[in-house]
Amino acid sequence: MGVIAATAAGAALLWRGHAGPPIALATGSLLEPRRDLPDFSLIDEHGLRFTRSNLKGHWSMLFFGYTNCPDLCPTTLAVLAAMAKRQRAAGDPDRPHVVFVSVDAKRDTPARLAQYVPYFDPEFTGVTGSDQPSIEAVAGQLGAEASIIPQPDGSYSVEHSSAIFVVDPFGRLTAILTGPFSAEALQSDFRRIVGSHA
Repeated sequence: MGVIAATAAGAALLWRGHAGPPIALATGSLLEPRRDLPDFSLIDEHGLRFTRSNLKGHWSMLFFGYTNCPDLCPTTLAVLAAMAKRQRAAGDPDRPHVVFVSVDAKRDTPARLAQYVPYFDPEFTGVTGSDQPSIEAVAGQLGAEASIIPQPDGSYSVEHSSAIFVVDPFGRLTAILTGPFSAEALQSDFRRIVGSHA
């Protein structure tokens, strides 16, 4: 599996004159100004349409991957699940909605996501696309990598970003988290992100 990590340099391209001292994050970069996301149309694990409106009214963390991923995806989802458990225990009022966006439209059907995603946390949402271009378009809007690489034997490999994308309650990209990830660091950084926009 090829994995393209989102780099700090890429995140820096989105930085535009933060007023006052920048908020330091342990796992990534806060973006100023926040970036409006264009609308999109994906499909959730229940077969329902999932659009930008589903990201409004609450904070969200989006992670791109695929269910056949042998290492990065289950590891990152497990860390996100541990963070969610810590936040519930702490009574954090602004817990983010975690969205796992599959970059493998062919294999990751809604039914497959419905089996895979709740294993990590029943509150997580899995989404996919009706076709590969629709997924890659959403990834491109966020600056995430999502590519299918055909192999000589007729199979294919999947490349995707390792970053976590934080979206605010207005549907705006607010931070790009590039790791290294731990439940403690993510929880702490998320509090800083929310606090910076209070």
